[in-house]
Amino acid sequence: MTIQFNAKTRVLQGTSASRRLRRAGSVPAIVYGSGAPVQIEVDHNEIYHALRNEAFHASVLSMVLDGATQTVILRDTQWHPYKQQVLHMDFQRVDATHKIHVKVPLHFVNADIAPGVKLDGGMVAHQITELDVECLPSALPEFIEVDLKNLASGQSIHVSNLNLPNGVKALTHGEDPVVASILALRGGEAAAEETPAA
Repeated sequence: MTIQFNAKTRVLQGTSASRRLRRAGSVPAIVYGSGAPVQIEVDHNEIYHALRNEAFHASVLSMVLDGATQTVILRDTQWHPYKQQVLHMDFQRVDATHKIHVKVPLHFVNADIAPGVKLDGGMVAHQITELDVECLPSALPEFIEVDLKNLASGQSIHVSNLNLPNGVKALTHGEDPVVASILALRGGEAAAEETPAA
């Protein structure tokens, strides 16, 4: 699936120019990487709805800048403290031949049939909800599935247990973090045994 959005080069820069842009319904942004940084602007309404799509945050995007298409990834979004308003965005150009580092969301499935939940009445605890990965742009997944169907009470799934797509490497800095675990909720003994481990 290709996600596309429109942008145009921003000529005027500075705080007052950015303020005027926002009042006019646009969002100031920047594109950097493999070339000179370019100040751009995007339509607030279009980008606000795009940001509600989870895939927009972890996909290679097609940015149509002044009629020419570039491939980019979203690096940062600044929001107004209390309004539903996007204040600024950072995009990075991507090269099909160079690996990128991106945070990919985790989708947890089959929690309802996991033995620790279905048989023991346990509760799933999510330690992380996104994973930092390295891959070529063409291999970037929109999400990574975490299957909990075999998880018993007191057990955990680690990053090393995940089935990553071909060409995708998890960046864990030598560790093997817990992704999710099932906490026992029933029975004093089970709860007491689980507490030190947690």
